[in-house]
Amino acid sequence: MPELPEVQTVRQTLKNFILGKTIKDIEIYHQNIVVGDADEFTRRLKGQTIIDIDRVGKYLIFILSKDAFVSHLRMEGKYNIIEEPTPINKHEHVVFIFDDGTQLRYHDTRKFGRMELVDKDRYRDELPLAKLGPEPQEARVGDVYDKIHRSSLAIKTLLLDQHIMAGIGNIYANEICFEMGINPKMPGNKLSKKRVEQLIEVSKEILTEAIKQGGTTIHSFDANGVSGLFQTKLKVHTQKECPTCKGAITKEMVNGRGTYYCKKCQRR
Repeated sequence: MPELPEVQTVRQTLKNFILGKTIKDIEIYHQNIVVGDADEFTRRLKGQTIIDIDRVGKYLIFILSKDAFVSHLRMEGKYNIIEEPTPINKHEHVVFIFDDGTQLRYHDTRKFGRMELVDKDRYRDELPLAKLGPEPQEARVGDVYDKIHRSSLAIKTLLLDQHIMAGIGNIYANEICFEMGINPKMPGNKLSKKRVEQLIEVSKEILTEAIKQGGTTIHSFDANGVSGLFQTKLKVHTQKECPTCKGAITKEMVNGRGTYYCKKCQRR
């Protein structure tokens, strides 16, 4: 799943290709990708120019002349720029046709991604973005501690809760737990306020470095030819050997998510 660093990479890349382009038409091949009335989505956006692209957590916000729409890539969604006309791929579900003949195609093998019209001036205060917690770079220790300390859920699960901190997904939650030296199954209410402060700082550092590396290229993530390099820096996620003690990395399911950790270096 594209997480904050991957979505930021997509944002930065797309801005180089589509800012200033005007939407001539929109073709929707899978109606469920668009939340609400797909016909209204098309009617409202046709003729508008793409002014900017914002990002909040794992969401992209396309800001146009009059309106805006939110896009969540979910598991395997991605955008591709098409310079020359080519046949529509069976996994390309929404096609934005620009007046210069180029196209922006939304590709999603699982069809889990969603697009939704939002208020151009108030989208951060409306659903779905209003429900998100702060990103690690903006998180306050007291607020995060209060939410984590009153929960007995595994810290790995709490890191994935976008209401607590937005942008962290499975890959980076595994890496954060390893860097902290904590067992991902440890209940959140066992963390002291000092450790929560460290948790936020480690989250900032890992996400910042991942953004610099263009994210982690796993499975289908691709930003129009820009492949992330952070997978070369992964310490536990999908790894076999612990880089610290050289012992075997364990993979277990924690609340349904594949979790990699070192039993020796990450004790409860």
